[in-house]
Amino acid sequence: MAPETGFMDECRARVDAELTQRLAISVPEAGPLCDAMGYSVLGGGKRIRPALCLGAALAMGQEDRRAVVPACAVELIHAYSLIHDDLPAMDDDHLRRGRATTHIAYDEATAILAGDALQALAFEWLSEAPGVTDSIRLRMVRELAIASGYLGMVGGQAIDLASVGREVALATLELMHRRKTGALIEASIILGALTAEKVNERRLGHLNSYARALGLAFQVQDDLLDVEGETEVIGKPRGSDAARSKPTYPSLLGIEGSRRHLAGLLDQAQQSLAGFGPEADALRDMADFVVARTH
Repeated sequence: MAPETGFMDECRARVDAELTQRLAISVPEAGPLCDAMGYSVLGGGKRIRPALCLGAALAMGQEDRRAVVPACAVELIHAYSLIHDDLPAMDDDHLRRGRATTHIAYDEATAILAGDALQALAFEWLSEAPGVTDSIRLRMVRELAIASGYLGMVGGQAIDLASVGREVALATLELMHRRKTGALIEASIILGALTAEKVNERRLGHLNSYARALGLAFQVQDDLLDVEGETEVIGKPRGSDAARSKPTYPSLLGIEGSRRHLAGLLDQAQQSLAGFGPEADALRDMADFVVARTH
């Protein structure tokens, strides 16, 4: 097991502080909506996507403080997606990060609205991101919108739902995960890189290659944990994907085949950073962590 990096610990602390301050909102006439939003975002989590955002800023030679607000925006999108994924009409999960999912802790309607509100709030925050030009903010908004929508995360979820109980080819499984999981990971890297005072498009391309490999690696490890992990550690019932007859890497490649695929993706991610110096060490460490994590 790879321990979480000191960089990730620092990122989580900074992002959690920013999220806590920004989500200290209350609209009494909206009932428990604001409480449910805070419950969903502030209830733990590794903050991998925000850390990737901050790490990408550093890799581009930029102080990562500029990337804190974009990092928080990405985390809001991630939180909204988890709320909706857990709903009865989707994965019907009752446990997330070791505690009740939002629709169980509150109710289904409040959970839906909390997810909707977090999605909108992400773009509100991103449109006001400090330290960058209006044109960069617009580019960030576009990148996050594409990654979140039908060509990205939501489209991947649709493929996932359509694949339940069916045999799918590896290419279909990878397309699904490039959209459902990988697109937001790629957006995290791009948003962080765009905070640089001068964006080097060639380096941005290398970072995007890193993110594409890492996005798939993240999902392969998730699938392995669903088979091999312990419920108390992974924070959700083990075997939940198999119980719902969802296609996974182990179901297509087997355990050992999935591990080999995971190792190859890790190598691709690390090779994408070969042209970078120590400024990309945080991203290198994060790639190692992602494929060795136990939850």
